[in-house]
Amino acid sequence: MMTDNGTQGQDKANFSARKNRLSNTMNMAGRIPPQAVDLEEAILGALMLEKDALSTVIDILKPEVFYHEGHKKIFEAIQGLFQKSKPVDILTVTSELRSLGQLEMIGGAYYITNLTNRVASAANIEFHARIISQKYIQRELIRISSEIIQNAYEDTTDIFDLLDHAEKNLFDIAQNNLRRDTQKMDEIIKQSLATLEELRSKSDGLTGVPSGFTDLDRITGGWQASDLVIIAARPAMGKTAFVLTCARNAAVQFKRPAVVFSLEMSSVQLVNRLISGEAEIEQEKIRKGNLQEWEWQQLHSKIGGLTEAPLMIDDTPALNIFEFRAKCRRLKAQYDIQLIIIDYLQLMHGKGEGQSGGGNREQEIGSISRALKSVAKELNVPVLALSQLSRAVESRPGVNGKRPMLSDLRESGSIEQDADMVLFLYRPEYYGITEDEQGRSQAGVGEVIIAKHRNGETGIVPLRFIGKYVKFADLEEDFSAPSSFSIESSGAGMQPSQDFDRPLGNVIIKPSRMDDMHDEDAPF
Repeated sequence: MMTDNGTQGQDKANFSARKNRLSNTMNMAGRIPPQAVDLEEAILGALMLEKDALSTVIDILKPEVFYHEGHKKIFEAIQGLFQKSKPVDILTVTSELRSLGQLEMIGGAYYITNLTNRVASAANIEFHARIISQKYIQRELIRISSEIIQNAYEDTTDIFDLLDHAEKNLFDIAQNNLRRDTQKMDEIIKQSLATLEELRSKSDGLTGVPSGFTDLDRITGGWQASDLVIIAARPAMGKTAFVLTCARNAAVQFKRPAVVFSLEMSSVQLVNRLISGEAEIEQEKIRKGNLQEWEWQQLHSKIGGLTEAPLMIDDTPALNIFEFRAKCRRLKAQYDIQLIIIDYLQLMHGKGEGQSGGGNREQEIGSISRALKSVAKELNVPVLALSQLSRAVESRPGVNGKRPMLSDLRESGSIEQDADMVLFLYRPEYYGITEDEQGRSQAGVGEVIIAKHRNGETGIVPLRFIGKYVKFADLEEDFSAPSSFSIESSGAGMQPSQDFDRPLGNVIIKPSRMDDMHDEDAPF
């Protein structure tokens, strides 16, 4: 009996809580939406009084930001006149509204004239416009929140569709309304000089997040903030091993917070790879758990740095771009992440699962690559995205024919266009090439081919691929890169300069392709 009474009491409490929530929702719905009609009138009046006023607010205001329906129509008419390069004043706006059949609907010519009587000048029009825009954003947030609340009460609602829809709507508000202002040259120069002063104090020449590979960092200066770096290769070239080594070096060696989005492998599999490389115990043994006692001791003694590293892994399958953007924003705010890695791009979705909509896969990949570049710029962090290559690589004959080139990027030319850097991974040993043209052994050699570098040099960086530990490392100091190799001979379409044969440690470099690129080849 006590149990029944307790159950009834709990039911009453739940009913009361639900009633209060519904009551609060109704009270919110009964409030007047945020608005500033008087400022709307002042803005429209100022636009018809001074000819230069519209140029000040044209990038801030849109017709939908006006709360009063008549004001929306008036601003649309003003926009139409501006687009047709016609003067904007009382007479032209009245005439435009009359031709559109909307003059009487907004209150007639008297209402238009009355708007100009409410303002003396356009001195504060930009400030007023920003207030109007803020009121619109508040109304949109209320509208979206109300929809979310209503849909959340529906038992038939798919929760993941609801999350995706909410994320998309909130993102659209930010994307369409919270844009940065244009900066004056003196402000930008000050920022640039402050950055140069900071870099002058650094002795290692690194200006970005270090990759941990000496020769690669020498060319790139580290992964640069706001850059989109595409790392592409055929299967079994070691793409995941390369970016995991980069993430490990940044987080463990340089204490830079990094996140890896793994769409192909689970987080445990990735961590096992990291443990293998850190403890230098064969991956096969870790996968099977077949470790000797001394290997267990070695493992525990060497993974302390990895355990404390600011490295995060997200293995959400079929991640869409809205989820990715939201997660990156939260990680940036919470952990100040400085490196984002995606494994790999072709497994991402442009929209929520089951919402592919119109268009083909190439268009979707193009929208994903643009979104990745947008995230890199918004958060001011480098984004490294792995990408697959087409099978054209396998069909090319010759020793150097297996080296990838930009046209091998799979599914979309937009990847090449949006990327600030494109790197290819190539292991000659995989194709049975045991020696180069000079007779040097290619066993365990992996090449990082910098095929595109928007802000620097291109070239080839040889590394050591340690297969049993699934990681990359700097090549031995006594190894010198083949001085006669030409990227042109591999079909990459890049002409070597007079400095191409000049070795820099273990790396072949050549000046940026951007210096001599023809207009039709320019990526932007």
